[in-house]
Amino acid sequence: MLDLTRLQALVAFARTGSVSAAADDLHYSQPTVSHHLKRLEAETCAVLFRRVGRNLVLTEEGRRLAERGEEILGLVSRAGNELASAVSLQTGHVRLAIFPSGIATLAPRIVTLMRERHPGLALEVREAEPPEAEGLLLADEVDLAITFTYPREQPSDAITAEVLGEDPLYLVTPPVRPDCLAGHSASARRPSREPLGSRIAIGRLADFADDDWMAGCERCRGYLVATCEDAGFEPHVQFASDDFVAIQALIAVGHGVSMLPGLALAAHRHPDVVLTPIEGAVRTLRLLSLGRPPLPPALEATSAVVREVVDEVVPKAVAAD
Repeated sequence: MLDLTRLQALVAFARTGSVSAAADDLHYSQPTVSHHLKRLEAETCAVLFRRVGRNLVLTEEGRRLAERGEEILGLVSRAGNELASAVSLQTGHVRLAIFPSGIATLAPRIVTLMRERHPGLALEVREAEPPEAEGLLLADEVDLAITFTYPREQPSDAITAEVLGEDPLYLVTPPVRPDCLAGHSASARRPSREPLGSRIAIGRLADFADDDWMAGCERCRGYLVATCEDAGFEPHVQFASDDFVAIQALIAVGHGVSMLPGLALAAHRHPDVVLTPIEGAVRTLRLLSLGRPPLPPALEATSAVVREVVDEVVPKAVAAD
């Protein structure tokens, strides 16, 4: 049986990179941390560390044990929290992480319903992009996380991921063709595009191959580039920002086009942009938790509200033009 205190020392060492930093992190003395690491290596009968110059580094076995150790410690910590929250739904504390556009569109309704139905539960909401939210969940800093994934992405195997629904993506363009606006005279000689219609196939994005593109976060940009490549071109990304308001403001005056999710557009839609749904372009909304169902009562009550709000908000998040 692995000693949890020694496992905690290993996880802290892996996270901080040194014995002294791990000692500071755990509020232990350096000799105490060194002792725990040596005892852990002895009781596992495995070589967990090696010397590189004057530095101590993890072996592959040490790295694997540290990764599992982080999961184990998170589950142990969560077990204590679950026991406390299972006593009654009248008391408890639920920590929920939500991605930025979800904070603006989902959180208000979630908080309202939780206060109406479970006034004894304290709901703490914090903003976190999906990769950060997964880390917070594994570190037991949040209990639940609403995240999203793009096609070919999957959450960590250590996490339970429930699909909540799909958030469609939209082609966002100016009210008139950008190259027909003032200041774009060199491009104005190109023939006008055909009308986009109520929705477009991914292949039609090639009509915008010569335009400047606006991209969001790193993951969002990656999906935008991959989708455009599926349409047969590599987009020229002129502007990158997590600020959907800024992206739409630039598009509204003719400085490019973009692909934005429905919830982001529901949080803020510039009156002078045109939205066209892109067939097959979606991001999948997920509710993340640790451990196997059923969840503790407080977390299950929160999850039920999250499901209800997503079903209510996402289908009517934004109307296309």
